[in-house]
Amino acid sequence: METENIFASLGESIERLSSAATVLERTVAWMEQREAASGGAIEKMTAAVEGQNELLERERELRLKLEAAEQQIAELRAQGSRAVAARQTLPASTTQLLAKQGISMVDSIQAGALDAALTGLSLEQRIAVKAQLLRAGMLTQ
Repeated sequence: METENIFASLGESIERLSSAATVLERTVAWMEQREAASGGAIEKMTAAVEGQNELLERERELRLKLEAAEQQIAELRAQGSRAVAARQTLPASTTQLLAKQGISMVDSIQAGALDAALTGLSLEQRIAVKAQLLRAGMLTQ
């Protein structure tokens, strides 16, 4: 009887192994079909990721160029403001009045020296000349 139980147990084990092998064969076949069907999809996903990496790299390059351009614009604006501040021009009428008083080259004039040179002018003319010299940055205290 014992041998019969062993043979019966052995038969059940063989049947289970056989059904497990059948399930494994079906799974392998299903995986092969899925791999064959999605083989192109994997390549497409890889290409999409590589394309996205290229876009990110291009975006980084453009940001660096933008920062450099903004820096250059800031420097040019600073240079422009210094040039405007350094520019000292007077209206022609003021230059003519100063020339009549003996002052031809005006880089910087002291207020006391200007008062002495403008004694022959009326009060309004002296005020106008001084105001224009102050605006131009040519008059020092």
